[in-house]
Amino acid sequence: MSIISVIDPTQSYTFADYFKFNSEPDDILSYFGYRYELRSLTLPQTYRQLGRLDSLKQRLEEILPYVSLTSEMARREFLIAPVLMELIHYTQVKIKVGYSLKVSEQLKGELDYFLQTKTQFLVIEAKNAELQRSFTQLAVELIALKQAEFASYSMLYGAVSMGNIWQFAVLDTQKKQIIQDINLYRVPTDLLELLQIIVGILE
Repeated sequence: MSIISVIDPTQSYTFADYFKFNSEPDDILSYFGYRYELRSLTLPQTYRQLGRLDSLKQRLEEILPYVSLTSEMARREFLIAPVLMELIHYTQVKIKVGYSLKVSEQLKGELDYFLQTKTQFLVIEAKNAELQRSFTQLAVELIALKQAEFASYSMLYGAVSMGNIWQFAVLDTQKKQIIQDINLYRVPTDLLELLQIIVGILE
């Protein structure tokens, strides 16, 4: 399948539209001039003591057996939101929810969670609990952030979250490459490692 048949440059697309494409990530990303790779990432990690995480993990383990997580709203409120609120405590990060961004007719829409300190970190919720298609949407949103020139960092980080599972991605601005981390982080099991990584990125 050719790139033109995947993305029509005369058409308008939102970020959410890229989730709907039944196409390989490299087909879509190459349209924007980026290469795609799937491999294990070495991500930043903080060495700070994150002293409140044991309490959060205990609360999650206590409530999750009683919460139905079949809806996106439930996963957002009971799993994603507590993690992001914990980040505010450690980093004083500003979180913009449903942040509108328009770079072009092919790069526009709402960012689920746009986190800003001195750096930026993008989190999107995996629609229909579908990680791979959500990664494609995340990758396109990272490209939009780069083109919007929020900052001149050589690396832009993001993550797809199903609430109980998180997967990271990085956009390498110099190599024009987007790498999908092969590793998955579970909540609450891998909560400490997950927060160490996100705090490390934001610091």
